[in-house]
Order: sequence, then C-alpha cells, then structure tokens
Amino acid sequence: MRYMLLIYGDATYQPSEAEMGATMGEYMAFTQGIIDSGEMVAGDPLHPVSTATTVRVREGVRAITDGPFAETTEVLGGYYIVDVADLDRALAVAALIPGARQGSVEVRAIVDYSAG
Repeated sequence: MRYMLLIYGDATYQPSEAEMGATMGEYMAFTQGIIDSGEMVAGDPLHPVSTATTVRVREGVRAITDGPFAETTEVLGGYYIVDVADLDRALAVAALIPGARQGSVEVRAIVDYSAG
C-alpha cells in the first residue's frame, strides 16, 4: 500500500549551519535506508513557503493568492511517498524522518483507483 508522508516544520526555525549539515546527513541516511528496503517511491523537499501560490475558483472566477492556504508557523516542507505493507509500517517509517523530532509528519494513504 502506498502512503504519503507529509513533513511539517516551524517556518520560523533558523538552524545553524552545523545543525543544517547534521540534519541533511540524517535525511540522506534515512532516504538511502528506504531506497535500500525497496519502500521508496518518491520524495522531495519543497522551496520555502514564501514561494507558494494558492489558487481558488469560486463561481467560475479564479483567485490567486501569494503564500499558503493557512496562516500558520507550521508549514509543509517536503514529502515522501512510500510503498509499504500496511499503516503500521508507514507510521514506523514516518517516525524515522528527522523532521518528526521538531515538527510533525502526517501519514496519508494514497487512493489506488486501479485496485477496482
């Protein structure tokens, strides 16, 4: 079953260069681990929330707003898509993501319409 692991963190957090280097090393090791296990489908970091644009259509009229949908300090920073046996494994993988220690990781099952 495939799951999306959405990584949220505090947009106001400014790590030192040393902290950033250590965290990136942890992410590289985590990513290599799920590649080696065959569970990795996709994953990418996202550009800062300041580069986001939100699109809404109401009564046929498109409205574009700079920034994310909600005003919050916790923002979506990246994601992984994993193909794992079940929700328990998806939760275990999510707990290994370095960002889970300072922020949160939302785990969402991906709908498979081809499963009939």
